[in-house]
Amino acid sequence: MRTGAPEFSRLVPVARIGREALRQQIVASPDERAALARRLDLVTLDRLSAAVELARHGDGTILLTAEFAAAFEQSCVVTLDPVPGIVEECFALRYGPPEWETEVAAAEEEEPAFEPLNGDTIDIGEAVAQELALALPPFPRASGVSVETELGPQKTEAEEDAGPFAGLARRLGGGEG
Repeated sequence: MRTGAPEFSRLVPVARIGREALRQQIVASPDERAALARRLDLVTLDRLSAAVELARHGDGTILLTAEFAAAFEQSCVVTLDPVPGIVEECFALRYGPPEWETEVAAAEEEEPAFEPLNGDTIDIGEAVAQELALALPPFPRASGVSVETELGPQKTEAEEDAGPFAGLARRLGGGEG
């Protein structure tokens, strides 16, 4: 669990969200990008910007919708060489009273994820940072690099079909299975 203030914090007072949707463009500063790069284990975070909209709904919740774009470099999982990447994503979150969390969590899967509203602000920067973390490639590889070239050949299809204990069975003289 992280402690301290978020690296890319943009607090919006809930009182500012009226009948009309509140729209904001946010851009991470060089210092914020460097701090986020450390948090997300990136070589660099060259760009992070987002267009965010907050809208009140009749059910007492606030819907956050956002589009963000980021340019970054990650380390290749095989060679550790820098791997450039670009992410452009959209997401939505629904904010409401904490006691509604279990009720809203049981709602349909197509609904935006529920976030408990603690206090009188919504941190739209942290919401973008968390979604960026989810959008990053989990196993980046440099161009032309595969696990097979670095670690040797993978199992053949016949070996995989034989099951996980086929090699042990052959060594023990039991054949297949």
